[in-house]
Amino acid sequence: MRVLAIDTALANCAAAVLDNGAETACFEACNEEIGRGHAEVLMDMIGEVMAETSTAFSDLDRVAVTVGPGSFTGLRVGLAVARGFGLVLGKPVVGITTLAAIARSNAPADNGAPLLVALTGKGNEVYCQEFTSLGDKSGEAAVRTLDDLAATLPRSIRLAGSAAEKIAQALDLPQDQIISRMEFAAIREVAELGLVADPVVSTPSPLYLRPPDATPQTRGRIERQ
Repeated sequence: MRVLAIDTALANCAAAVLDNGAETACFEACNEEIGRGHAEVLMDMIGEVMAETSTAFSDLDRVAVTVGPGSFTGLRVGLAVARGFGLVLGKPVVGITTLAAIARSNAPADNGAPLLVALTGKGNEVYCQEFTSLGDKSGEAAVRTLDDLAATLPRSIRLAGSAAEKIAQALDLPQDQIISRMEFAAIREVAELGLVADPVVSTPSPLYLRPPDATPQTRGRIERQ
């Protein structure tokens, strides 16, 4: 199976082509930590990885795209491109959460203590999800406060993600329980998860854990004459 993977959820912008076929196996990725401006560079990245792997769009079996948590603007860019390809090509598009991709990169796979993947939120909030040591989700993604985590997490929990240091300090956990401080998903993991995701379950819908800061004005609007 050959998959095109796209990630525009956070500061990174990335695209990759992964083929797990016995005779056609290949992987090519292009990524850049740009902060913003994903729309300006994404299509060039896709063109580059498609060319490097000699892949025609008709060769793709599916498209995988990160669905969040992430920035509202970045997510819209990646999702629009992925859905567009799916519509034109008639191929399934699967959504991969940023948290699941980071978990796949960092799960110890030792049947030991669980893993919490957490991304920095506002104030004392984090966007997080619990996983087993094998990287399988054991809870739902949510916005949680440091106080809540301190009251509910097991002391043996291992941490990954951009909020790992903050959580370790708040819970007074040893540094060796921090597996990674990754700030965004590795595009290889997005592609790998995309190969096995069920299109019926893993839909390309944005995972917004909190409403946007800016909302449409509904009061005090001057009617156009």
